[in-house]
Amino acid sequence: MSYWLFKTEPDVFGIADLKKRPNQTEHWDGVRNYQARNFLRDEIKQGDKVFIYHSSCDNVGIAGVAEVVREGYVDPSQFDPESKYYDPKSSMDTPRWYMVDVKFIRQFKRVLSLKEIKANPALAEMPLVQKGNRLSVMPVKAAEWQVLLQMAGD
Repeated sequence: MSYWLFKTEPDVFGIADLKKRPNQTEHWDGVRNYQARNFLRDEIKQGDKVFIYHSSCDNVGIAGVAEVVREGYVDPSQFDPESKYYDPKSSMDTPRWYMVDVKFIRQFKRVLSLKEIKANPALAEMPLVQKGNRLSVMPVKAAEWQVLLQMAGD
């Protein structure tokens, strides 16, 4: 099993939205970065655990945990001209973008803030705290995962 962090804007789709979905499951679509796409397509596997990270909001940080329940598959929004995720250079024969399905596991009692995460020396090498790292999907080491769970108090 591997561990991941998925960034999302809670006013668009947050941990509370995932919890409300049928079967508390939803596809993770709209990723339009090649490195993040490669993680979704090639590395993220069923059973992997995911931190749901709220960004671009007042309370930035990790809001809860989900689990991957379906491995990478073609994101159909890339083919829909009405979608904000439409990619005219993508085709059914050579799709560019992939997604996974995640299932809600739990919401933290409080958001574990980016400020707290940055202040912990055990997390200094985590991609999330590195300058210039803006990936919406990133790996989390097992030791980092444990530290973060402990910090969240869950």
